[in-house]
Amino acid sequence: MKSALPTALTADDAAPRPRSRADLFWTFTWLALQGFGGVLAVVQRELVEKKRWLTREQFLEEWAVAQIMPGPNVLNLAMVLGGRHFGLSGALAAASGLLALPLLLVLALAVLYGSVADTPVAQGALRGMGAVSAGLIAATGLKLAPALRSSPMGLAAAALVATLSFIAIAWLRLPLAWVLLIVGGLSCGWAAYRLRGIAPRQEPR
Repeated sequence: MKSALPTALTADDAAPRPRSRADLFWTFTWLALQGFGGVLAVVQRELVEKKRWLTREQFLEEWAVAQIMPGPNVLNLAMVLGGRHFGLSGALAAASGLLALPLLLVLALAVLYGSVADTPVAQGALRGMGAVSAGLIAATGLKLAPALRSSPMGLAAAALVATLSFIAIAWLRLPLAWVLLIVGGLSCGWAAYRLRGIAPRQEPR
């Protein structure tokens, strides 16, 4: 009887992945140039739907890790993804693509914005972009929600954690650090408990 290990390895090798460090650089450059406001929606579309470098479940896991790490979420995700495929040089290539050209563009926009910041047109544009950004983030959350069915926490527990986090931050105005510590700690404990329960037991030899 053949082992399932070679099959798994073959399937993993056949999965889409970055072709080179240059592929990482230009992908994250293009991603960053689209990411005005609703960057989560852009990241999910590019990496999951177009490139297929991550499944929805993998994206949720990686994004959760990126959120609790210090620094910008998308930069953390870029370095994790680049490092996974090409090591340190891959992480630097992804981070460089995310920062280099967009940095020059943002500096140019900052100079232009400084001269029109107080005009009604600029203020109205910023309020409109804020509404669009909120809508993009909400739509992406709804799109990724079905992937929670495979979460070890269970769909009901994941929905409860999301609800508690929203109430704590949006309604009670609690600091994010406390929400991560309390709600995140409880959810991690529940996930660990569930993983112990569903882990296959090894038969004694």
